[in-house]
Amino acid sequence: MRSVKQSAAVLGVLILCFSANGQNSENPHLVYKKKYIMGTVFEIAAYGESSQTVSSAIDRGFQEIVRMDDLMSNYKPESALSQLNRSAHFHAERVPPDLYRVIERGVQLSRLSEGKFDITVAPLVNLWKAALAGDSTPSLEQQRQAQACVGYDKIELTPPDQITLHSSCLQLDLGALGKGYAVDRAAEKLRAAGIEDAFLNAGGSTIVAMGSPPGQSAWLVRLRDPSHKVDPYVMLKNGSVSTSEQTTRSLLGRDSPGHIIDPSSGRPVETRFSVSVIAPTGSMSDGFSTTLLLLGPQQGKALVNRTRGVSAIWLSPKAQVETATNGPRILFGGTL
Repeated sequence: MRSVKQSAAVLGVLILCFSANGQNSENPHLVYKKKYIMGTVFEIAAYGESSQTVSSAIDRGFQEIVRMDDLMSNYKPESALSQLNRSAHFHAERVPPDLYRVIERGVQLSRLSEGKFDITVAPLVNLWKAALAGDSTPSLEQQRQAQACVGYDKIELTPPDQITLHSSCLQLDLGALGKGYAVDRAAEKLRAAGIEDAFLNAGGSTIVAMGSPPGQSAWLVRLRDPSHKVDPYVMLKNGSVSTSEQTTRSLLGRDSPGHIIDPSSGRPVETRFSVSVIAPTGSMSDGFSTTLLLLGPQQGKALVNRTRGVSAIWLSPKAQVETATNGPRILFGGTL
């Protein structure tokens, strides 16, 4: 789960930007809409010369996000991903181009992180979801069995659109990439309609900023701060921010492990950090935020330093801060 608090903070930033710019005959028209998709609320705010044109473009953006959900959902048995998980074992399966691209990016990120990030983690995710729903912990044997099904190296990509899964129990989970890619696709729809300045927010977990609000140089985006003391933010223009954190939920009066699974241990990752990543695209920031949460600051900084255009901040509830910058600058309260 990504931060609900960040979503509220982002919405506050949107309201602040909009009210500060006002609306008169000389300013571009502002249109704001929201829609529940992929288990969260997507928000799109955009400026343009015609409110009707902007409104239609936003609707096409939402339609594209729905289409991506229909391709990549693990919860919809008729989705292209669900069909792939059922039928691509030991033979090549042709998939839609968007699904192929997301899986290809997931494999690339798995290689960059040496398997710490792995889109084949679905058997472990499903195991822990089922166990926690029954208020229990998977046995070591169950964990070992699920872990044996995981391994991005068992995915064979055959350009331009064929995928083979070389394991009878291999299953893909695109939860760490899907929302980011969907927001990127929605942004492309807005650009195709001539929209240059827009703000797209996927439930606070991934944000894509196009251009800037009228009269400003960039969009101000406040980053997740579990300490409520550091106040990090970024001035975002034609880029993306994603945030990941390992949350717990209370079951019968006790905390249960979070939802992000470490494929190397077979268990939910244990970390006190929240991680925000700034990157050129939503799919990149989305995937990197989960990866850097799994890697932790020490290994994560090394990956950021090897990746142009990416910056990251790890922040704990006790205000411990770790940063790595190879892209946009991360600012802190009072430094604007």
